Amino acid sequence: DAKSLRERFVFKIVPMLNPDGVINGNYRTGLAGNDLNRKWRNPSRDLHPTIFHMKAMMARMRDERGVALFLDFHGHSVKNNIFIYGCDHTYWDNGNGENHPSREDPKPMHSRLFPAQLDAVCPMFSYEDCRFHVKRRKENSGRVVCWREF
Repeated sequence: DAKSLRERFVFKIVPMLNPDGVINGNYRTGLAGNDLNRKWRNPSRDLHPTIFHMKAMMARMRDERGVALFLDFHGHSVKNNIFIYGCDHTYWDNGNGENHPSREDPKPMHSRLFPAQLDAVCPMFSYEDCRFHVKRRKENSGRVVCWREF
């Protein structure tokens, strides 16, 4: 139940990492014109401050308590529902449609467990719309960087 979760975990909820861009009509880019979801690997403190400070907070949390889960919920202009782009811990899509083992993971289904549970209790969430393959062009995205680093 919710009480036992709050006793065991610290929840950090960040509703938006691009408020300056969005208020100016830019849904993917910040004020500097960069797609912030492609700057997670090495964000600039000056050009991508929200990503820079989010990563710093996550690094502190990792060192103090560990990071159990990073969720990046998505809405889409041409899709209904809420869904997740997750990371499949067992395969890497090399961009040619071929999957290759990426790294050993003793719990390969963990990245799919929470979305499956959420699908069962939240009518607006769609597990069917979730994607878990890691494509090379997404290497600097929040979901992939956080999966690899935290």
